[in-house]
Amino acid sequence: MAYIIRGMNDFSPATDSHTGPFKPRRRSVGVRVGSVTVGGGAPVVVQSMTNTDTADVEATVEQVEALARAGSELVRVTVNTEAAAAAVPAIKKGLARRGVFVPLVGDFHFNGHRLLTAHPECADALDKLRVNPGNVGRGSKRDPQFTTIIEIAVKHDKPVRIGVNWGSLDQDLLTRLMDENAKSAEPKDADEVMFDAMVESALRSAARVEEIGLAHDKIILSCKMSRVQDLVRVYRALAARCDYPLHVGLTEAGMGVKGIASSAAGLAVLLAEGIGDTIRVSLTPEPGAAREKEVLVCQEILQALGLRAFMPSVTACPGCGRTTSTFFQQLAQDIQGYIRERMPAWKERYEGVEEMKVAVMGCVVNGPGESKHANIGISLPGSGEKPVAPVFEDGKKTVTLKGDAIAADFQKLVDAYVERSYPQRAA
Repeated sequence: MAYIIRGMNDFSPATDSHTGPFKPRRRSVGVRVGSVTVGGGAPVVVQSMTNTDTADVEATVEQVEALARAGSELVRVTVNTEAAAAAVPAIKKGLARRGVFVPLVGDFHFNGHRLLTAHPECADALDKLRVNPGNVGRGSKRDPQFTTIIEIAVKHDKPVRIGVNWGSLDQDLLTRLMDENAKSAEPKDADEVMFDAMVESALRSAARVEEIGLAHDKIILSCKMSRVQDLVRVYRALAARCDYPLHVGLTEAGMGVKGIASSAAGLAVLLAEGIGDTIRVSLTPEPGAAREKEVLVCQEILQALGLRAFMPSVTACPGCGRTTSTFFQQLAQDIQGYIRERMPAWKERYEGVEEMKVAVMGCVVNGPGESKHANIGISLPGSGEKPVAPVFEDGKKTVTLKGDAIAADFQKLVDAYVERSYPQRAA
């Protein structure tokens, strides 16, 4: 059976009610990107970007499919050469042959005006264009080259993301604002002027896009920074001054734990304030690591905040002196791995299964209590405890598993719980 990915409508809706420090979602216009709506009250969209040579059609198709399978609802590809531009239609067709219809975004810097002019089929195949106003041209060349890209977007009826990046900020604008600031009676510090320049670059570029002829509901903005506090500051300012949907993420989050922690810190603050319509976690890939990791981190952030549900929430014991045995560790790993493995098939068959709460606990201290709060939970034996594990379903103890097959037996119980508790999707 083909693996069909058509966009965010296959996922659960955003949560409308917030608790604690959460604020209502910021109002923004809705922008249609292929099969996905960004903004306009739609759920926050997860996106990612390939790191293959786009001219390598097969490798790019493979990676786009992997990202889409992982849950990326938009996938961006670099379009930086004639060969890359020529390859985009073939990539789109290759994905369609595999039953993958995730919207593709083209990332353009420096020569986008030339590539899109020479390869109109590239513009036609893409679902959105990303333009960096700091890299579109300098001096007298900037506006004509920018105008060319936007006119092509208008012709092909494609939305555009104006993607401002602090590492490639429009130097002409920054210099002008710095000069104006120097003449001010109360000059700001350099960082404040840079923040102002980021927001001004995005808003002035968006205004110019509308002057050229692209509709208001075809524009998405971003102002990416590499430091968490700067990111929060700039997006608060940008969100207060427009109703365009906002793409949020650190521009260079970093590698491993640092990248994940930084991204979670910045995105959580903004999303809790209702700011952000689509997100990306720009992780530096570790050697040999799967590109899909950035997608999973996005999903975990949204799920932790209660904004989206992608898979069952697993409450798992971290382990302590009571759970030093490899028996508990292996059981917990097997059960959590099984749930992640089964989720694609469950989601295809059952409505609402991504909302399921599972507890995998490690001893008698908190195990029974946490298991009672889950839809289905197991309290595994700790070190020195008998290989006995009570199972709770919807707050009630249903069975006690014993012996060496506890993990396999619990997996069967989870399957049975899903089958009887969640309605089957319509064919």
